[in-house]
This record gives sequence, structure tokens and C-alpha cells, in this order.
Amino acid sequence: MQRKHVLAAGVAVVATAVVSVGTGFGFADTTPAGSSACQGSVTFSAEGGAPAATSDRFPVGTRLRVTNLDNNKAATVTVTGPSGSCVLLNAAAMELVRDPGKNVIRRNLVERLDGGAAQPGATRPGGQTRPGSAQPGLSAQPGGAPAASVCAGAITFSAEGGAPAATSGQFPVGTRLRVTNLDNNKAVTVTVTGPSGSCVLLNATAMDAIREPGKNLVRRNTVELLR
Repeated sequence: MQRKHVLAAGVAVVATAVVSVGTGFGFADTTPAGSSACQGSVTFSAEGGAPAATSDRFPVGTRLRVTNLDNNKAATVTVTGPSGSCVLLNAAAMELVRDPGKNVIRRNLVERLDGGAAQPGATRPGGQTRPGSAQPGLSAQPGGAPAASVCAGAITFSAEGGAPAATSGQFPVGTRLRVTNLDNNKAVTVTVTGPSGSCVLLNATAMDAIREPGKNLVRRNTVELLR
């Protein structure tokens, strides 16, 4: 019996040591799962003005705090309108939180400061629509976007350079998409190169191929999945 007690005490000491080592390496300092109001990377729309954000999940006037977990910088923003992301910062808000040279915040925490809930019927973070979920005969967006579109909401861009490409929280790397601006009928074919918090988030080159001069959002659009 005494030997069993000694062994139990030894296990307890080892367990305590493991917890201490884990904390020392920062494992205990991770953000609890589900504490963020949005999932996925945070990007920006390149729109000017005072720090603000747009969202497909929270109504206009909602106050959010966005924290970059890589540098602990935070920005408090007010939602000023809709977009295709759970939270899409404008240029001024992004400047407050991003690391130099980075246009995407992959490790982030989004908190709603007014204590309210997301809009009823909102989709999962990023406002994504699953491929093939559009119902025949129904418009996927107000304003005439065809039901064939695999994404809903306005399309924005991440300001990243390179050949025309996109990131997505809905489609895996390598997926080919055709994005059409219904206001000018310009289209661009892009390949998904990584994750983001939007159904489709264009890079700067792809956005320049379809947007109208001076506009950083493509509100009326269709996104087609190319097989």
C-alpha cells in the first residue's frame, strides 16, 4: 500500500511539472475556442476614412474590437455597412492592427462590445454559401445576381499582389472560380491560393480586372465554380 501511495505522489508531481512546462512555453496562453465572434482570417477593403468595418453578420452601428494575436494590437471599429465577410476592416483600422507588410491577420480575436447577438439567420462566419446550395429559380442576391452564384454578398479584395488569385473560407486551395461584376459584365478567373474569412476574397490584380474606377466593392456579382 505504501508503494502505491508513493507512485501516485510521483505521478502527481510529474503532471504538475508538465503543466508548468506547458505554461512556460505559452500553451496555456492560447485563446479559448469559440471566444471569437468570427472565424477565419481578417482582411481589409482598402476603403478610406476613420477606422471602421463592414460585415455580413452584424448590423450597422455594431461596435467590435479586433485584436491581432500575433502582436496584441487592437482596433475598436463600428460596422458601417454590409460586406461579404464576418468582419472586413477598412484601411485605417487595418493599419492599427497589422504587422508591417502583412495584409491578412490569420490569428485574431473579434469581440462584440455591445453584447448583442448576430443577426438572425446569418450564415456561418464569412457569409459563405456552400457549393450547390443555391435553389433553382431563386436569386442568390438582391439586385439580380443569378442563383448559380456560389457566394452571396459583396466582393472585396485583400490588396495582396501577384497574378490574379483569391482566398476563401469556403473552397480549398486549387479551386478555380470565375467572378463577374454584373454592373459592367467584366469577369476574371482566379485560383484559390489560401484561406480567408470570406467566401471569395480577390487579390489586388483580380479586383482591378473587374471593378469600376474608384470602387473597392463589387456589390452585384456572380461567382461560378469551374469544374
